[in-house]
Amino acid sequence: MIHFVLLISRQGKVRLTKWYSPYSQKERIKIIRELSGTIVSRGPKLCKFVEWRGYKVVYRRYAGLYICMCVNHDDNELEILEIIHHYVVVLDRYFGNVCELDLVFNFHKAYYILDEILIAGELQESNKRTVGRLIEAQDAMVEAAKEEASSISNIIAQATKNVS
Repeated sequence: MIHFVLLISRQGKVRLTKWYSPYSQKERIKIIRELSGTIVSRGPKLCKFVEWRGYKVVYRRYAGLYICMCVNHDDNELEILEIIHHYVVVLDRYFGNVCELDLVFNFHKAYYILDEILIAGELQESNKRTVGRLIEAQDAMVEAAKEEASSISNIIAQATKNVS
């Protein structure tokens, strides 16, 4: 089971967090500070697995971003590396060569994509095309809602103009 997911920049700034196990806000801040310092300071030739508080933290660096997942000690590290890579591939397909700024300005999409892949800390969908179709459907619903909201606000504006 995945306990949490962290996306950390090379400077140690957190770009995305997703918690699947209950942690207090104070504990979350402590975890982020501890792990970001540990992972960012590791050399590129070192193993991508870190033993931490009886768990394993599996991470992978893509350009200037570290994607970390904390799992149980007996979970398969290679499977978690594949899940991380799967997430990045889907982000790449959606954003077209994803970068850190895409995640900063479209964090809601990054969360939505992660939620389509993982549910409750378990792999939900491993097919990239299926995830892509679900994201396109979500985008279409958002656009339809925006158009509906726009038309309603136009109707309200017309009604208030006619009253005065």
